[in-house]
Amino acid sequence: MELTLAQFLSRFVLQPPLASAHSVISGRRAAVLVPVVDGDQPELLLTRRSALLRKHAGQVAFPGGMMDATDDSLIATALREAQEEVGIAPQQVRVVGVLPPVTSSTGFAVTPVVGIIPPHLPLRLNPDEVESAFSMPLAEALRLGRYSGLTLRRGHRQHQVWLSWYEDYFIWGMTAGILRALGQQIALP
Repeated sequence: MELTLAQFLSRFVLQPPLASAHSVISGRRAAVLVPVVDGDQPELLLTRRSALLRKHAGQVAFPGGMMDATDDSLIATALREAQEEVGIAPQQVRVVGVLPPVTSSTGFAVTPVVGIIPPHLPLRLNPDEVESAFSMPLAEALRLGRYSGLTLRRGHRQHQVWLSWYEDYFIWGMTAGILRALGQQIALP
């Protein structure tokens, strides 16, 4: 299935995000940038976190992190973190909207910020945070059939975790959940 940027944007704008089944219970806030690379066949930019990190080492993720007191908004948080982690300057991102916040395994309310970035943007990876960056076709990232569910139990609570592979990258947890939710919103045939 091919998906142009114009098709993605019209579906994203015209079909509001699905409401989250889980309420956000934390006062700790964070944001991630969901960077869509503009092109004939749009792509999604993802990172693999450094193996040296204390939390979520080696996991596939979006650029992002905790909101600082100096951030004016969660959008500003996502843009600042993208600049710190992969060298994308805020003025290089055209923010098109946000998805409902999700609660991370570490208790943060994480707001995904969807933004369009130019193709062939030179990245400057921060080796303290990011091991590598890669892109995958947006249509493939949003294909719901690529995600498998796994029910986990923590204490007396059960929650669904989504899993997927792309080439040599294992995409799971919050990142896979955000991609799947965006795929549900876009509703590709």
